[in-house]
Amino acid sequence: MADSWNTDTGEAVYRSRDVEELVVGWQEKFFSQYEMELFQNEAVCQTPLDRQYHKEVKALNRNKSRRNNRIFTYTDHDRYTNCLLFHQLVGCAAPSSPTFLAERMASVRHRRQDRHTMDCSIPKSKIVNWEPTEEFVKSSHVVNNAMQTMHIMADLAPPGSLGQKENECLLVTIKTDGNGTVILKPDFNKGKEPYRIVTEGERREVWRLTVENVSTAMKPDDKEKEQNMYKDLYVRHKDYLNSLVGQDFEMPPGGILRYLMNGEIISAKGFEYDNLYIHFFMELPNNWSSLPFQSLSGVTQTCRTKTSGKVSYFSFPFSFETFYMSEKEKSIPQWPVLYFKVLSLDFWQRYRTEGYGYLLFPAIPGKHIITCHTWRPLQIGTVSALRRFFIGGSPELEDNSYVRIPGTFKGERLSRFGFYTETTGSVTFNLHCMQQARAFVDASMLKKRRQKVFDQLGGFSQQGAVCTILEAFQRARTKMQEARESLPRDLITLISH
Repeated sequence: MADSWNTDTGEAVYRSRDVEELVVGWQEKFFSQYEMELFQNEAVCQTPLDRQYHKEVKALNRNKSRRNNRIFTYTDHDRYTNCLLFHQLVGCAAPSSPTFLAERMASVRHRRQDRHTMDCSIPKSKIVNWEPTEEFVKSSHVVNNAMQTMHIMADLAPPGSLGQKENECLLVTIKTDGNGTVILKPDFNKGKEPYRIVTEGERREVWRLTVENVSTAMKPDDKEKEQNMYKDLYVRHKDYLNSLVGQDFEMPPGGILRYLMNGEIISAKGFEYDNLYIHFFMELPNNWSSLPFQSLSGVTQTCRTKTSGKVSYFSFPFSFETFYMSEKEKSIPQWPVLYFKVLSLDFWQRYRTEGYGYLLFPAIPGKHIITCHTWRPLQIGTVSALRRFFIGGSPELEDNSYVRIPGTFKGERLSRFGFYTETTGSVTFNLHCMQQARAFVDASMLKKRRQKVFDQLGGFSQQGAVCTILEAFQRARTKMQEARESLPRDLITLISH
C-alpha cells in the first residue's frame, strides 16, 4: 500500500483575490476605478455624456452597488474608444504600429454624429471634386462603414493601487454593424490555451485570459434551416458560374483535332552576354494548318539582368491554335515545333547570337514546364572570338529549322560532319495545352469495320456471329453503366443535359 502514496509534499501558492467574473451586455457601461474617481467631480464634466456618467457614479457610491472591480468597459461613445484601436490587444507578439488606413478608420465611427448639414439633403462639403489633389485622394480613400465598438478592459494593478491609467489593459474588442456582422478580437479560445498577458513594471505579473462563447446553442431546427440556406446559396452560385461558362462548347468538325496552346517564356539563363531577347516561330508539319489571322512568330522584350546569376526573366505570353486533319486512321506522325533563337544587343548596338533551340509541342494535354537547352555555331579561331567580343557578330544558321532534323528533309540521315557547335544556356517555358476533337466515321468506313468484325469471326455461322456481337455489346454496356455510377452526381447531370 505504501507504493501508491503521494510522496510529493512540496508546497504550492495560489491567489484567489485576482479572480473576477462579470457578465457584460452589449454597450453596457462598467466604470473603472479611474473613472469612478474622475466623474465624482462635476467640474470635469464637459459633455452631456460626462454629466450622465457623473450621476451614475454618484448613484453607485451612494447605493454601494458597484459589481466590478478590475474589469470595466468602454462603449462606442466614450472618449477613449478611438485611442484604444492601435494598442496591442493580447499575447506575446511584438507591438505593431498602426497603418494609415487604420488611422483614417478611427474617425469614421462617429461620422453620423459629426456630420453637419445646411439642410436635410445638401452637405457642406462638395459632393464631387473634379480636380482632386493627391492629398485629397489619400485622405478620402477610406472604407466608410459605420460600426459600433465596445472594449472590455481590465485594471491589472496590484491590490490597493487600482485607478491608474498605465495599468489598464485591453482584453477584448467587439465591433458590429447594422448588417449583423460581429468582429471579435481576440477570437474565442475554442479549447486552445489561454491568452497570455504580461504587465509592465518591476512585478511583471502574468495573467491568463480565456474568452468563451456562452451564447445559447442554436436549436436543431434552426441549425438545419441554416444549413439548407447555405446549400441553396452554394447551388445558386454554382448555377451562376455554369451560366457564365455555358454548355454549348464550340466543337471542331468531325475528323479534325484542334490543338490550343497558351504558353509563356519564363526565363533564360546561362548565356554569355546580357540584354537578351528571344525570337521564336512555329513550324507546322504536313496535315497541320492554322487560322489565316494566326501569327506564327514573335519577339520578346529585351531583358537586362541585375543579379550575378544572369537569369533573364521575360514572362512573355504567347498563344497558338492549330488543326490536324487526316483521312487515315492512325496516330499523329508529327507534332508542331516551336523554334527559337536567343540573341543579345548591348548599349553599343553589338549584336550576338547566343543560342538556338526548339520545343516540340506536348502530345499530352495539360500543364507542362519545359526547360530547353541551346547551342550556337562555333567558328574556330582567334579572329572570330575577337570579333564577337569587340564588334559583335557570330556565325548564324541560314535556316533555323536545322536546329533539329527539318520537316522538309527527305533523306534518311542528316549529316552535320565538320559542323562545330558550343553549348550555351537554357530557356524555360510554361505551357498550357488543350486538345479538342470529335470522332467522325462515314458510312463506307463503318461498313468496312463491320465486314472486318465478321471476317474475324470466320469459323462461326451468321447466327452465332450475331450472338457473339450481342454478348460483346452487353458486356460493353455493363462496363459503361458501372463507370457511370462511379461518376459524381453533378457531372452525370451535366452529361445528361
